Amino acid sequence: MSRASTETMLDRILAARRLRLEQQKAVLPFAVLEARAETAPAARDFVRELLGPDGLGKLTTGSESPRVIAELKKASPSRGVIRREYNPAVLAPSLERAGAAAFSVLTEPDFFEGSLEDLALVRRLVERPVLRKDFILERYQVVESRAAGADSFLLIAAILDDAALAGLIAAGRELGMEALVEVHNGEELRRALGAGAKMVGVNNRDLKTFEVSLQVSFELVDKIPESCVAISESGIRSRDEVKRLQAAGFDAFLIGERLMEAQEPASALSEFIGGETTLRDKE
Repeated sequence: MSRASTETMLDRILAARRLRLEQQKAVLPFAVLEARAETAPAARDFVRELLGPDGLGKLTTGSESPRVIAELKKASPSRGVIRREYNPAVLAPSLERAGAAAFSVLTEPDFFEGSLEDLALVRRLVERPVLRKDFILERYQVVESRAAGADSFLLIAAILDDAALAGLIAAGRELGMEALVEVHNGEELRRALGAGAKMVGVNNRDLKTFEVSLQVSFELVDKIPESCVAISESGIRSRDEVKRLQAAGFDAFLIGERLMEAQEPASALSEFIGGETTLRDKE
């Protein structure tokens, strides 16, 4: 079997990301990037926004209004272009009015058609915290995220070894950002916790096969300590699924494709959150 036949989409994405990273470092030296990060607006508290002023603790009753991280992305490797009329300057404020607790912005350019410019624009237009969602491999990208205004950033346990994972979490904290560490199975969760993760995202989508199952979240939630923020990511399609995941112990929910494919994303978000948010979006 040839190497090409065994290469996964994840392999292709990582290869492209490493190439772009080397090109970017040649254009923008690390010292310049650090200077930009130092002058960026202070990072907003992503954890506090998700859990409120009362501190940590799982939302197990299901009665609280769910906290949704609204994800902005134009395309994905599995779906191609999801939203042709993709305008973050319009989408983000409307989703904030509809009740988004925070935002996730795709910045990977080759497979998701995202950019850091999208993130910087969203950060200027909303008051909620903004997370950079990308394939972050080096400290350079963490500093780059802060320089662009990110309040948090994604780390994918599957693509980082233990030392890199712990080092990047620490690098984020030095800049006032708490990383969201993404896992897909028990072993990755064990590694994330060992690296010191305080926000854990359970990705219901397998990054190698792109198959989606909410059962992944239900199987892992009880293994996430009370001291961690537990977030269910990907494949959430209905208010009922949010309620079930919330009752199981998740504190927040990252929802992207369902919003981006909707004719009116703000109305779709209101349906997930329920209640008066629909009216608030129409004021």
